[in-house]
Amino acid sequence: MPTSTSAIPPATRSLMDRRARVLGPAYRLFYETPLHPVRGEGVWLHDADGRRYLDAYNNVASVGHCHPHVVEAIARQAGVLNTHTRYLHEGVLDYAERLLATMPAELAHAMFTCTGSEANDLAMRIARSHTKACGLIVTRFAYHGVTASIAEASPSLGKFVQLGDAVRTVPAPDGGGAAFADGVRAAIADLQAHGMRPAALMVDTVFSSDGIFTDPPGFLAEAVEAVRAAGGIFIADEVQPGLGRTGDAFWGFQRHGVVPDIVTMGKPLGAGHPLAGLAVQPEVLAAFARECRYFNTFGGNPVSMAAGMAVLDVIEREGLMANAQRVGKYLRARLTALAARHALVGEVRGAGLFVGVDLVSDRATRAPATAETARIVNALRDRQVLLSSTGEDANTLKIRPPLVFSEAHADLLVDTLDSVLTTL
Repeated sequence: MPTSTSAIPPATRSLMDRRARVLGPAYRLFYETPLHPVRGEGVWLHDADGRRYLDAYNNVASVGHCHPHVVEAIARQAGVLNTHTRYLHEGVLDYAERLLATMPAELAHAMFTCTGSEANDLAMRIARSHTKACGLIVTRFAYHGVTASIAEASPSLGKFVQLGDAVRTVPAPDGGGAAFADGVRAAIADLQAHGMRPAALMVDTVFSSDGIFTDPPGFLAEAVEAVRAAGGIFIADEVQPGLGRTGDAFWGFQRHGVVPDIVTMGKPLGAGHPLAGLAVQPEVLAAFARECRYFNTFGGNPVSMAAGMAVLDVIEREGLMANAQRVGKYLRARLTALAARHALVGEVRGAGLFVGVDLVSDRATRAPATAETARIVNALRDRQVLLSSTGEDANTLKIRPPLVFSEAHADLLVDTLDSVLTTL
């Protein structure tokens, strides 16, 4: 979201100027008045002036900012050993076994990286080795990462990146599973018309960049069948939906009754520590393993594995998947009730603690209220509630807080949003 310097405090402006001077012009900042957090705890971020902000956006801090159990696990292992996976170490094996146990038995191998971008890049390499095809099908406003090959399959990056020649896009599943599958079949046909075959269909299983589409459960199955019938595989990008966030499943793909060929995961695995990776079916990995050796210097290092184990501990001990289901249901009901008082509020979508709220200027036509959405996001920030927008028209409020979010936090979010909508 672009920033304006018209009402920015001098200290913030000075930091912005320093940032631009040192980091260059390619970086972007959230909010018209950028945030300067200096401390995090649970669902809260504290700024340099001591103000506390409710974080309803940062899913990377999956079990809350600076969870003591995760912090202690990282510090303890960092004081003992941190090295790479070309040496034997129990940590990577213990974590891989525990992570794979959360998935269908067919996904029997784990491979580790440091970022979700790397994981998706590796998944695409594996898919192309397995299928001996090059085509990749993604949604029309997808985001899958920033490596060269995956940025070319991330149309939400817009004018900054040109889509790859072998990439085809399909509309988000706003019209249901059959329409989405028809789009996948059309993309396959177009690849074939240009002398290519599909290697994979890759989707974020809550379609978060497209505007958040989660229901009805099961709608992905037909599209997965379509790509497999054409010789491709299905890659479930679980960087954002995973770890119980949807409430009724540990991984987003499980809501759809499908078993992916590859599942990719990102930094929420380590609650922000640079831990990512993938799970893959052995027969899908076989060709890649024959053709090259995989090595990622610090993907799978002992400190990352300790962070990952600690995150799984917290999710289990604190019942965070059940919390996501309970609090998410409560939050969506309260957000839906806002529509009775505010004409801007359109459809409320989501599962668990991944929620989208469409803001529209006309409910009948669903005309996007893009400018109003930007004003609302910034007004919420000024009232110390943090979220963002998503979708092709940037008119869907994107709510994906740490999994420790409670009903009281949901009340604060909705009450503040209600106030903002009233003043708007």
